[in-house]
Amino acid sequence: MKVHFIAIGGSAMHNLAISLCKKGYQVTGSDDEIFEPSKTRLAKYGILPKHSGWNPDSISPDLDAVILGMHARIDNPELIKAKELKLKIYSYPEYLYEQTKNKTRVVIGGSHGKTTITSMIMHVLKFHGMKFDYMVGAQIDGFETMVSLSEDTSIAVFEGDEYLSSPIDLRPKFHLYKPHIALISGIAWDHINVFPSFENYKEQFRIFIEKIEADGCLFYYKNDDILKDIVLQSANPEEKIEYTTHVYTKRDNKTFLKNKDEEISLKIFGEHNLQNISGAKLVCNKLGLSDDDFYVAISEFTGASNRLELLAENNYTNIYRDFAHSPSKLNATVNAVKNQFQERKLIAVMELHTFSSLNEEFLNEYAGSMDMADIAVVYFNPEVIKHKKLKPITIEQVKESFQNKNLTVITDQKELIDSISNINLKNKNLLLMSSGNFSGINLQNFALELI
Repeated sequence: MKVHFIAIGGSAMHNLAISLCKKGYQVTGSDDEIFEPSKTRLAKYGILPKHSGWNPDSISPDLDAVILGMHARIDNPELIKAKELKLKIYSYPEYLYEQTKNKTRVVIGGSHGKTTITSMIMHVLKFHGMKFDYMVGAQIDGFETMVSLSEDTSIAVFEGDEYLSSPIDLRPKFHLYKPHIALISGIAWDHINVFPSFENYKEQFRIFIEKIEADGCLFYYKNDDILKDIVLQSANPEEKIEYTTHVYTKRDNKTFLKNKDEEISLKIFGEHNLQNISGAKLVCNKLGLSDDDFYVAISEFTGASNRLELLAENNYTNIYRDFAHSPSKLNATVNAVKNQFQERKLIAVMELHTFSSLNEEFLNEYAGSMDMADIAVVYFNPEVIKHKKLKPITIEQVKESFQNKNLTVITDQKELIDSISNINLKNKNLLLMSSGNFSGINLQNFALELI
């Protein structure tokens, strides 16, 4: 099979390219910019484009498929050539379905927690030696790539992102997977640039439920009233099973699951992770694993990259990094760290970086999301706002939106670094939250310097 990737450098795209290369496909690709770690990883497998930019000559009639990344534009010269040759053009979610259409597909959706739940399921299945295809939005210990496809598997586990599939396929990605086993962790408005109203955003989850295969099943978080209403209104006759937070206890800053008379020690914590565990367990049960199988494996789960990831620690301080950027994720992550270490003060630092978070119409959604922090800091870079071609926002607007009188708002990276560095971290935890990197800070090195 000969496959060409337009915009091969993307996170999901380069992982899919590597997976197909390992499967024995002849893979080529192009991009106008490729950053690390994509660049090194593509080079390792001999599929890093020799030149930057787009070359229509790379599109030939003998290609079996062209896979189009979201980074490409609709006037991309390679895309135009592929259309002229009437080649089969796929978005990457569409191609994942094509590769797994004869397998049992598990799809994890939701505005928050979907990466972690997918990672938990993958960890448990691998722990017990089960083979499966997968796609997940973060790097996980024990897995070389974020995408894997092979011939000798009967199960595929996908993280179901609700963002758009490609420049010429404006359907949300998770509409294309048609799961047999689906899970929705919760619904909180996000991606305002694509879904301009909450009603429009919710509609995508209604459609996702309707896409579940006949005789399939849906697991959903019981205490999300918006989600529950959508699920119960669905005419899709699949099995619907609710879940809630797993029963647990805490001692000495550690969390233990409670199962009858047994306690299972965890390496992760937080109320949202206890919800995620409940959902992951139901999926694993559905795939044939017992409760005991699940518990012995989940006790060794350390989390997904950038999800409450411990960067540095000593006897008095833990420093965490988290991908949290939307209001619901921000609130859950701040509360998790504060509740786990109640004897320590919490310094929570968040970067407004995404299109939604920097949009003045969306800012009010952040009200109260950092209230549990003892010291709350929000950073944004005005240059990022210009790059995204958004209306400028002010420090005063951000303060008013968060409705936190103790909030500090910073727009200069050096000022941010100095502000954090001048805090005495003894008996305090530091939580750094962003979908970016605070305008180029190496967070791992920064954390080690602070400790």
